[in-house]
Amino acid sequence: MHVLISGSGIAGPTIAYWLSRPSQTTRHTITILEKAPTLLPYGQNVDIQGSAITAIKKMGLMDQIRLLNTTETGTQFVDSVGRSFSAFPIKDGATTASLSSEYEILRGDLAKILYEATKSHYNITYLFGSTIREVISNDDDGVKVELSNGKVRNYDLLVAADGQWSKPRRTLFLSEDVEIGHQGMYAMYAMYFTVPRQSTDNSFWKIIIGLGSRTISTRPDPHGTVRAIFTLMPRTLIRECAWQAASKEGRQAQEKRLRKEFADVGWQARRLLNAMEQAPDFYFHPIQQIKMRRWSQARVVCLGDAAYCPTPLTGMGTSLAIIGAYMLAGELSSLKNGDHPSTALEAYERKFRPFVEKSQKIPSFVPGIMHPATAWKRWMLHAFLRALPWFVALPWMAGRMGDAESRNDGFPLPADPVFDELVHNLEV
Repeated sequence: MHVLISGSGIAGPTIAYWLSRPSQTTRHTITILEKAPTLLPYGQNVDIQGSAITAIKKMGLMDQIRLLNTTETGTQFVDSVGRSFSAFPIKDGATTASLSSEYEILRGDLAKILYEATKSHYNITYLFGSTIREVISNDDDGVKVELSNGKVRNYDLLVAADGQWSKPRRTLFLSEDVEIGHQGMYAMYAMYFTVPRQSTDNSFWKIIIGLGSRTISTRPDPHGTVRAIFTLMPRTLIRECAWQAASKEGRQAQEKRLRKEFADVGWQARRLLNAMEQAPDFYFHPIQQIKMRRWSQARVVCLGDAAYCPTPLTGMGTSLAIIGAYMLAGELSSLKNGDHPSTALEAYERKFRPFVEKSQKIPSFVPGIMHPATAWKRWMLHAFLRALPWFVALPWMAGRMGDAESRNDGFPLPADPVFDELVHNLEV
């Protein structure tokens, strides 16, 4: 088949990698569109868990992942003057008690690793600065699209892997078939950017829980800088409307609102806000989940965040993208001559949807518990966090913490004879 992939983030290159592997039965040609003029180095921390680690190992990319680890060694909660009152270090690969992961990596670094692993394949072509202008037709015979350069092309399959605001999904799927929601009565908003590292910055993910449902955190990276994250839950309708409006404004207005809302949080707030204007990668967005009634339509299929963004609150977005790409590629590669692609698309969704829905489940008290609205609620949260390290250090609790790969969340990668043979040949 000739496959068109929209998006060169995580899911797109991963499925391209597996579809590009020649076998006795399939030989696909893949075109990947990316709206940016070049591969962007931006993005915050992501982690790889469970079966996604197995998939990365099958691709032979684990050494690169380890090389570009963010160097984060655990999580610390700090007070308004920066004193740590609760710490959760990563110990011997047991990361269950820590918000940090053994396999922390920046999204931009992971995207680059996947790009480098696929860019030289003779049957993969990257088109940067290109998007889909219009899907002219999508039926049993194929997908006809007009690209942003005005050219019209025919494909056997279109994979929308361009994130939670996917353009193909918005144009091809009915709004009532796509649920875009958030947790709780009011949305949660997050702002990310990179700042220069200082001598006082260490290798921990540091978090301050501010009053007024606000948090600020800093995370190390392997490039000599620090990643800043600001989150807020509005809690009132007036405040919610103001932040909804900010999400539609430009960067300058968003920065102004951020300074107004966070200047009095304490700790590193002023340092980070002062450096914000010079950051090359300021990013503002509401935390939302994507749930689709059906992931595919005729010869178009959604993958990764475009189909099932779980939000950063789950820590599963990257893993779902990697596993989903492996699953979809496996089903497509299992097609026999004469089989319609919809057979593979339906099998991919039937097998993978239960795990996705499980991964998207977030307790009703999250993220509200981490964004206390009053001083006494914050005091209760601080007391709980102070006691938690002692609890997780108990021998019976520590024994339940395996390494990141063995905790496969109940979804081991299914055996795939085609892929397993390819991996074996690569190892030989």
